[in-house]
Amino acid sequence: MRDLVFKNLTSQDRRRKVIASCEVMDKEGVRSIINRHFICLVKEVNDNNIEKPLPYLYVLKARNTKQQTEKFFCKLKGSVCAVHKGRLFLIIFMHSLQISLTAVPEQVS
Repeated sequence: MRDLVFKNLTSQDRRRKVIASCEVMDKEGVRSIINRHFICLVKEVNDNNIEKPLPYLYVLKARNTKQQTEKFFCKLKGSVCAVHKGRLFLIIFMHSLQISLTAVPEQVS
């Protein structure tokens, strides 16, 4: 069994975009849940006032053998400067990935 949910949201002025997906899959006694997010924000900046946020990476992995679960989480933040038609823009983005694995109890018949 596999369920997939996908969201694609864009602001009215097209300066903010959010893409998210969630996938749930049961296979060989293991339920895996995968969540992905991408957020992008575009800001116009002046040449004198560029404050780029520092890049950021966070990774977490946890395993619990008693509860038969395993989790992985990764978040990445960054920024890029771009010029379009002589105007300077700061593009800020964030990616995140979360994976959860759990044992599915066997059904007694």
